Amino acid sequence: MRIRHALIFRGGIAVCLLLALTAMAQPQRPTANAVPVPAAPQLGAKSYVLMDFHSGELLVEKDANSRVDPASITKVMTGYVVFNELNGGNLALDEVVTVSNKARQAIGSRMFIEASSKVRVEDLIRGMVIQSGNDASIALAEHIAGDEAAFVGLMNHYAVQLGMQNTHFANATGLPDENHYTTARDVAVLSTALIRDFPEYYRWYAEKEFTYNGIRQHNRNMLLWRDPAVDGLKTGHTEAAGYCLAASAMRDGMRLISIVMGAASEEVRANESQALLNYGFRFFETFQLYEAEQELAKARVWKAKEDEVALGLTDNFYVTIPRGRYEELDAQLELTPQLTAPVGQGQVIGELRIHLGQEIVGRRPLVALTEVSQSGFFGRTVDGMRLWFGGLFGGDDDE
Repeated sequence: MRIRHALIFRGGIAVCLLLALTAMAQPQRPTANAVPVPAAPQLGAKSYVLMDFHSGELLVEKDANSRVDPASITKVMTGYVVFNELNGGNLALDEVVTVSNKARQAIGSRMFIEASSKVRVEDLIRGMVIQSGNDASIALAEHIAGDEAAFVGLMNHYAVQLGMQNTHFANATGLPDENHYTTARDVAVLSTALIRDFPEYYRWYAEKEFTYNGIRQHNRNMLLWRDPAVDGLKTGHTEAAGYCLAASAMRDGMRLISIVMGAASEEVRANESQALLNYGFRFFETFQLYEAEQELAKARVWKAKEDEVALGLTDNFYVTIPRGRYEELDAQLELTPQLTAPVGQGQVIGELRIHLGQEIVGRRPLVALTEVSQSGFFGRTVDGMRLWFGGLFGGDDDE
């Protein structure tokens, strides 16, 4: 990876001091010669996406933002809300839920809980995740929020919070409703959030079967049997939605998420999901270039008690690129000129851009890693004079 130590100014006097920028340069797998990337698989599903988990890069997409019926893919959000309640201390895995008549009478896929029975939260979660139980989903929703409608309010709250711009939920199960819709892209965003935010609970999505009330049912995700790299996530089917599958797999540290919505059959949705995953793993690779809070540069600060402020990123920075092209990456910085105190911690000071040839494959805001306070009256006056003279004569004393 090439590192370009160049400042690109938006205008004004060049007054920022740039230190050496160093990439982590630690690929997650051995690099090979560049591999030509062929056209992505053309699937028959209504819409689909292939997204890298770490970078968020969409590698393949078709009608990614078109509204579709999510069917039981809905239960990914139902699970997200439940896991938030667990992490917040408002719910416990060994907590006992009393099953209502509404939950017992749920239509569609079920885990076969009985009305007025006492069921542990963990069993209900596994019934929802593995058996896709509508009864389990309603029982959890009622226990957490009082009734399903209130629980749906939580689902829509988190949808907004996660940036699912074209999603609205009307129930916790995925049964058809004109106000119940999502998109392939939004499902990928949600799947990423669930895996990222709740790794300790995500393990349930890899379980192939669950027995409750003497009834053993298999996970409907066929890829769990076909591909050892696949460890989730959720199937869905209604007449309106067709056959849907949100799948995730990890190979050699690279995790991909494939979303297939509106396939023709169970077999087709599995085959098409596998095709997307195989394509992504074969022709792309993902690298972590920088860590959160890693110092990448320093900027000159005027009228400040400290002359410089360290700059970095708020989150780990990953890029997904065609296989074998890591050495072609080029990092560039753009910093705000004439930076004056006070500077707040987290204040955006510039931008880091990663180029692959003429294409920008990643960009992140550079922020101040610490705060910098103003200097005293004398220091501010001296710096003011230096800036004035620098502007007057077209230069500055840091060049």
